[in-house]
Amino acid sequence: MSHLDYEINKELGECYLFMGELEKAEDYYKKAASSNGIHPDPYLGLATIAVQRGDLEGALTLYTKAHGIDANDKTFAGIGLVKMEQGLKADAFDMFLNALGKNPENMVALLSIIRLGHELERLEQVIPALESYLSINPGKSEVRYSLAGCMVCLDRKDEAQAQLEQIIAADPGFAPARELLSQFDA
Repeated sequence: MSHLDYEINKELGECYLFMGELEKAEDYYKKAASSNGIHPDPYLGLATIAVQRGDLEGALTLYTKAHGIDANDKTFAGIGLVKMEQGLKADAFDMFLNALGKNPENMVALLSIIRLGHELERLEQVIPALESYLSINPGKSEVRYSLAGCMVCLDRKDEAQAQLEQIIAADPGFAPARELLSQFDA
């Protein structure tokens, strides 16, 4: 099979997955995987289907296969999501940190480490990831608000206040920042 066949099958797999037609998506991803085994994308697609079907072991196998071809932020985040579902929170946290090391803008990993950071009391490790994201996208109020929240939890109130004031200056309509800031003055 040619590279063009691979691309067509991969694209069709993505389309059917997006439309929620898992059987058709699976068929096209399998064709893409068999036509050219050096790309992680078909395995990522098949892993997504496995997750949607509740087959965590199958998903982990497929994410690991994709990871072996190209360890990228998507493979780290995918493995992290499965580990999180399996209750292996510390392992998942480390996978999400690795994903963010490869791509600071991976929102799945970012949102997951915020949640796990609170649960595992590892907020010290979450802050650099949030700061890294904000160095690329400084206007993302939700992420800056999460950063301020982590700082509050770690009793770094002055730094949190500075983050909240920055949100309000850039995004005056962002009510959660105003509410949290008002608690500082109380």
